[in-house]
Amino acid sequence: MRDKKSFSTVFSDIVAKISGNRFLLTLRDSFVLVSVTTMIAGFAIMINSVFLDPANGLIFSKSGLHIGSLIAGSEKAWLASGFAKSLSNIQTIINFISQGTLSVFALMLVIVFSFVLSRNFFSDNSEHLTSILYAVAAFFICLPWNWSYVNGDTTVDLANVVNPAFFGTQGVFSALLVGGVAVFLYNKLLRTNFKIKLPESVPPMVASSFESLLPGTVTLLFFGVLTGISTGFFDLTLPELLLSLLQKPAEMISGTPAFAFISQFTWLLFFWFGIHPSSIWGAIFGMTWNINDVQNMAGEAHHLYSTMFMNFSTVSAGTIALAPVLALILVSRSDTSKQVSKIALMPAIFNISEPIVFGLPLVLNPVYLIPMVISQPLCFFIGVFFTKIGFIDVISMNAPWTMPPIISGILYTGSFKGAIVQAICLTVATLLYIPFVRMADKLEKQKLELKA
Repeated sequence: MRDKKSFSTVFSDIVAKISGNRFLLTLRDSFVLVSVTTMIAGFAIMINSVFLDPANGLIFSKSGLHIGSLIAGSEKAWLASGFAKSLSNIQTIINFISQGTLSVFALMLVIVFSFVLSRNFFSDNSEHLTSILYAVAAFFICLPWNWSYVNGDTTVDLANVVNPAFFGTQGVFSALLVGGVAVFLYNKLLRTNFKIKLPESVPPMVASSFESLLPGTVTLLFFGVLTGISTGFFDLTLPELLLSLLQKPAEMISGTPAFAFISQFTWLLFFWFGIHPSSIWGAIFGMTWNINDVQNMAGEAHHLYSTMFMNFSTVSAGTIALAPVLALILVSRSDTSKQVSKIALMPAIFNISEPIVFGLPLVLNPVYLIPMVISQPLCFFIGVFFTKIGFIDVISMNAPWTMPPIISGILYTGSFKGAIVQAICLTVATLLYIPFVRMADKLEKQKLELKA
């Protein structure tokens, strides 16, 4: 028993140190802030694909509820109708929202990351905005300004035009590296006396601008030289080099079943120890599966493994929220467990797991370790199976994480088939918990008998 406690303590301490790392927290917070815009883009894509698409959407098309044909009399008449054309026009307008957010993902990231980094590591700098300006300028210095655009059989050489692909997901690693180095270099120089000092009579805003001039010049010069070296030796700009050396291999590794299993298995293992898994995996997913999300939503790729797919297949935390609650309601005879399940049911319907995780508790409860750790990877790979056989498409639409199970399945896939897969996953997870609920009841009964 002592060995188990000591292992638990050591493991918790190690993970707590990792999760409390300032740089990992900075990465996590940055991706969370930027994900607000990608969530809006996800809503726009979902509305376009599920509700407005006259030819393939869930509401009007023949593959969905067939309402279009019911209105017009036939599929052909429906697609030729003014109403269908109006829906297409609305789709075009809403599509601007997704294009205007997903296509500048890396640009938004370098802005947000440089601000959060400056705030977390250089709190004495009262002008974090200046850090952002130099980070963005450094990012633009490193971008490809001369590139070739291929249109069919025609290749057009473009000069003095930024390659817009690196504003999107292709520029994520360079946004993080360039933004991070720029913020550190600028702020370290700012802390020295390497700056222009003006008399106190000069307004503070003007004085701070001049103080940042020399550190900012050195920072931008550094990235100018770095870009010259990169293009001179490798004939590639820094973002192109990072894309080939780091981002592409990371995306390949994150697309393997081994990475998927490890992430899903350890996700709830951390939770069992009382450590929220997003503090560990949030930063890792930000540089891998979140990129896959954006590419899938933008139609640039069809990655099976993504954060959206994880939320879909694990029923947005339903494997740890609703499944144990349903198992308690179905088979538990313990008055305490029944009371906890009643309290936790409504939050669990909206994928809020804390009442059941800490109320039962599931955390550090050896009885529930196996179902808690196994349920998520099991449901994840059930989702993989149904995607591989073509029953559902690769997930390219997003849904709010608080959307109740089954309904979210429809929104993620744009089809009732998504609801079927989620129902299967939720059923499997619930059945997995049932034997352990009975075991917990039996142990509680034995304790009560010993006390009596």
